[in-house]
Amino acid sequence: MERKDFYYDLPQELIAQEPLEDRSASRLMCLDKKTGEFSHKHFYDIIDLLNPGDCLILNDTKVIPARLYGYKEDTGGAIEFLLLHKHSLDVWEVILKPGRRAKPGTVFVFGDGKLKAEILEVINDGNRLVRFIYDGVFENILDELGEMPLPHYITKKLEDKDRYQTVYAKNSGSAAAPTAGLHFTNGLLAKIKAKGINIGYVTLHVGLGTFRPVKADNIEEHKMHSEFYILPQETADLVNKTKASGKRVISVGTTATRTLETAGVNGMPIKAGTGWTDIFIYPGKEFHVIDALITNFHLPESTLIMLVSALAGKDNVLRAYNEAVKERYRFFSFGDAMFIS
Repeated sequence: MERKDFYYDLPQELIAQEPLEDRSASRLMCLDKKTGEFSHKHFYDIIDLLNPGDCLILNDTKVIPARLYGYKEDTGGAIEFLLLHKHSLDVWEVILKPGRRAKPGTVFVFGDGKLKAEILEVINDGNRLVRFIYDGVFENILDELGEMPLPHYITKKLEDKDRYQTVYAKNSGSAAAPTAGLHFTNGLLAKIKAKGINIGYVTLHVGLGTFRPVKADNIEEHKMHSEFYILPQETADLVNKTKASGKRVISVGTTATRTLETAGVNGMPIKAGTGWTDIFIYPGKEFHVIDALITNFHLPESTLIMLVSALAGKDNVLRAYNEAVKERYRFFSFGDAMFIS
């Protein structure tokens, strides 16, 4: 299967540059994965599409303000850090721009010296391991000096950092938001629970590997980067109980999907656990756990549109995406949503 099979033409002006004032007011395209039929609603209508006994699985990861701007200590040359994930106490894997300046032993300075970073080694894909040097609490310093790592296609400055967080974000560690969850409000979640829909949580710290472009013409040659996940016992029990009762497991986002399908790679029942996943789901791969998916509209030729196509069929998905373009839906992180059932 070739990368170009997942291309669609998207006008630049349909890429959402900021979130709606009301999270749940986004549009919602409903796609039947069996028939390919679709309809148009709003996200707050999701409650009417869920049934008592179904369960929603949400990714409760919290985005850290992972982008830092500083300078090289000895020359003053400008540098940009993007924190990917923590390896050990004060040691992080980071992407640097420009990276060629960052040899082992080089020191960079942020916030007039409130934070420094020493390059320890060059690792895979030119990323660096760095040790941060500071006084105080690292998370507080990062919150003060860092910026939210918005995707490259969002060029407008985000005024409120919380709008790139889900309302249930809890466990810090992501370099990007699980954007399907941005549509939920606390009020909508309360109504969903009151209807008898169960809610469970997983954690997958989203790395940039999820968004790394597929460069191989043959998609099976693409290598996913690993991301850390946590599947609590309570959530595993909920999923197993839901499946056993014949009700639906509905994943909120591709990250929650990848967590559940990693746990269910050998079939049901799933087991709780933590670990690293590099699972790549594309057409031809089977789903063992999820029955339905709430997700945003994804980039052409991305691993995310490939995952969605594995669930609903490539032709169905591309037909729905072309309809979304025609109907002027808003695309990508701050855009509208899709419910695949």
